[in-house]
Order: sequence, then C-alpha cells, then structure tokens
Amino acid sequence: MTKVKKITSKELEEVTTQQTALNELLRSLGVLDVQKVNIHNRIKAVSDDIESTKEKLEKKYGQVNIDLSDGKYVDIEKEDEK
Repeated sequence: MTKVKKITSKELEEVTTQQTALNELLRSLGVLDVQKVNIHNRIKAVSDDIESTKEKLEKKYGQVNIDLSDGKYVDIEKEDEK
C-alpha cells in the first residue's frame, strides 16, 4: 500500500490560489467570447437596416450623397464608361 503524502498548507494555498485565478480568467474569456458574438450579430443587424434604408432612399431620391448633419444631399455624378 502506498503511503499518502501531502504538500504544505502554504504550498496548497498557493496552488489553489493560482488555479482559482486561472479558472476566473478562463470564465471571463468565455463571457467575452459570447459578448463578441452578440456584438457581431448586432453589427450585422444594423448593417442590414442601413442597407434597407439606403435602398429605400435610392428609390426615392436616386444615388445621392447625404450630409448627415442637416439632411441636405447632392446627386452623385456618374463617370462616363470608356
């Protein structure tokens, strides 16, 4: 039968503290990954909304550059195809 041996209580505390810190960092990383995915989804939704609004405005006004500070716009001049 093998004799059970123990590390010192100070060593056990050090190892336990390190393992707890590692587990907390890994948990935080997982939370950040979920937040990152959620932000990517929100960016996609806003981008889709922007494209929808752009299409709606282009149907109404044609291709224009809009000044977002006051809503004024100018037509976009098309270059001649060569």
